[in-house]
Amino acid sequence: MSVDATSEATNDPATNTRPFSAFEWMISLRYLRARRKETFISIIAGFSFLGIMLGVATLIIVMAVMNGFRGELLDRILGINGHLIIQPIGSDLTDYSAVAKRVDGVDGVTYTVPLVEGQVLASGGKGGTGALVRGVRGDDLQKIDAVAKNIRQGSIKDFDNQRGVAVGIRLAESLGLSAGDRITLISPEGNVTPLGVTPRVKSYKVAAVFELGMSEYDASFIFMPMKEAQLYFNSEGKVTVIEIFIDDPDNVGQIREPIEKAAARQLYLVDWRQRNVTFFSALEVERNVMFLILTLIVLVAALNVVSGLFMLVKDKGHDIAILRTMGATKGAVMRIFFITGAAIGLVGTLAGVILGVVVCWNIESIRQFFSWISGTTIFNPELYFLSQLPADMDPAETTMIVLMALALSFLATLFPAWRAAKLDPVEALRYE
Repeated sequence: MSVDATSEATNDPATNTRPFSAFEWMISLRYLRARRKETFISIIAGFSFLGIMLGVATLIIVMAVMNGFRGELLDRILGINGHLIIQPIGSDLTDYSAVAKRVDGVDGVTYTVPLVEGQVLASGGKGGTGALVRGVRGDDLQKIDAVAKNIRQGSIKDFDNQRGVAVGIRLAESLGLSAGDRITLISPEGNVTPLGVTPRVKSYKVAAVFELGMSEYDASFIFMPMKEAQLYFNSEGKVTVIEIFIDDPDNVGQIREPIEKAAARQLYLVDWRQRNVTFFSALEVERNVMFLILTLIVLVAALNVVSGLFMLVKDKGHDIAILRTMGATKGAVMRIFFITGAAIGLVGTLAGVILGVVVCWNIESIRQFFSWISGTTIFNPELYFLSQLPADMDPAETTMIVLMALALSFLATLFPAWRAAKLDPVEALRYE
């Protein structure tokens, strides 16, 4: 071979390429462009792209909704219920003021709320329903932001002296009540007579209507001044429980012992995790199962990438043989087809992330639109507790979804690319 011929061979892009060079990218991207005779292959590549995009988007949306659902429920539950609850043992909580004051002094405790609780039958202009009455001091009710900052009708100012009650908005709607109307409460624990215990029936003015945003609470909670509740439930001078709100709800384990010491009496202390363990465990299981199921969408899309690349390798056998005879290495051929398949996975994943983020940012508007189109209530508050569809994207979780989708896509390209590199150019040209 002459010096000129040797020089030309050395400068040939097929024989003198670095890994992932411009030459390999050029060939790979040309294979992604549709030609008339390669329409079917392009359709498979398109379905692979759509599958990865929809799989990633669906995973991001569902995980965000599950996170938002858990977070909103946690905020609603802990916004109205104490993080720890003191229940008496041996004797009634007649010293509740002193106990609450001592517990208030513990580091990490935000405030305490002594309560008198009881079940009643509430009735108004549209019938009756069961409800939970909570007797609370006016100053303590002002501390509960979930109620104080969500008054829709009336007012809870001077609550102790109003001799009225604050009711949830869904309860008020079901009974046909509004601020200023009167609600009748019937308690089975009434007066003791020679003929037995007679139910106690009493009417109260609706001083305020609040909306917590959690349908179960809005449909069942009634707040009553402490003194009125003690008289109504025959609990003069005592309370049922003392609810404790702390700075960090996840720190309940560390703060239990200081609270028990500060209370200086026999008590039974229950934290929010114990009270809601079944509910939040079920949410966690559902979330994990949904992640596994929806990951199958991405896996199926990755398998489509495999089938599409196999068909492309078969169709491009003649081209591969020519590249090999020109001096292209097996590694170069393998990288060409790896780039082709990985490009589908990469672009599909990025498109899925964009679609998922856009949907998460507008999830409530989308829900309302489809409710309007279908004429039905999607995400019914009576079934799902919340009045709005929440979405809370976790950056770490979204990153994990992206990395998983890319890993599956890249792994799916390895075997077809290896098969392309192993193709014998002599055999490919012989039968061409």
